[in-house]
Amino acid sequence: MTKPIEGVSERILACAREEFLEKGYSEASLRTIAAKADTTTGSIYSRFGDKEGLFCAIVEPAAEGLTQIFLKTQEAFHAREAEEQPKVMEDYVVGGMDEMLDYVYDRFDDFRLLLDASYGTKYQDFVEHLVDIETEYTYKYMEATQFLQEDSMITEEFLHIMSRAMFDSMFEVVRHRMDRDTARKYLHMLEKYHYGGWGAIIKLG
Repeated sequence: MTKPIEGVSERILACAREEFLEKGYSEASLRTIAAKADTTTGSIYSRFGDKEGLFCAIVEPAAEGLTQIFLKTQEAFHAREAEEQPKVMEDYVVGGMDEMLDYVYDRFDDFRLLLDASYGTKYQDFVEHLVDIETEYTYKYMEATQFLQEDSMITEEFLHIMSRAMFDSMFEVVRHRMDRDTARKYLHMLEKYHYGGWGAIIKLG
């Protein structure tokens, strides 16, 4: 068996990241990536399987890492006693949002790819996956704290819509290429906006 040449995979990944950022997944060219990485398309196929495999090799660690951070925060919050949850919710929301923001900004280009260049891959619904998690745990919170009453206007479908709005607004800081400090300021403002909005909705039942 031929021994793999050192450094080729790293060059391929670096050149692929540039190509995907510039053109998106659908329009990116493996031939262009191979030429820039000073290798062949066959070398890409042997290492990553196909174009989607190459894209996923770049973004999967970031996507899975952020998902695990989000789940960890949700599980820690829901492990609290039901009567304590409303009192500590804001602390968990702010702390979790700050941790997620720093994680995203430490891997900024990978999240640009996930948000704006992943159409046609298994990660095209990455944000929707986070929304589903948020919807599930928000519903659990409302059940545990007995906010959901019979004939309530709040449904899982409504929670999904509101969660989607939250994540779309959160990720706008990446799409607008904001610096980290500005993004943190805006996310704290958004947190207060959404937190206040949920308070008003809960009163309606």
